[in-house]
Amino acid sequence: MSPTLIAYSYLAGAIIFEVIGTTFLVKSEEFTRLMPTLATIVLYCCSFYLMTKSLREIPLGIAYALWGGIGIVLTVMVGFFVFKQAIDMPAVAGIALIVAGVVVLNLFSASI
Repeated sequence: MSPTLIAYSYLAGAIIFEVIGTTFLVKSEEFTRLMPTLATIVLYCCSFYLMTKSLREIPLGIAYALWGGIGIVLTVMVGFFVFKQAIDMPAVAGIALIVAGVVVLNLFSASI
C-alpha cells in the first residue's frame, strides 16, 4: 500500500475519532459526567495521534483543512440525526461553502 494512501487512512481515522469525541463531549455535560468525559479525552488523544501519523505524508495545511472541513460536516450530521438539532438554510449554505473549499483544495491545489 502506498504511503500516501496510508496517510489518508490515518487522517480518516483522526476525523472519525474527533467526531465521536465531540459527540461524547456533548454527553459529558460540561465535564460533570465521568465516563463521557474520559471517552472524550481518550478519543481526542487517538485523533491527535492519528493526525500526527498522517502528517508524515500530507502537508499540515491540507491535512488540517480536510480534518476541519470533513469533521464539521460529520459533526453537523451527528447533531442533526443523533441530537435532533435543527439546521437552517444559512447553516447549510455555510457548510456547503466549507465542502466546496475542501473540494477545490483537493482538486486544484498543487500543495497536495
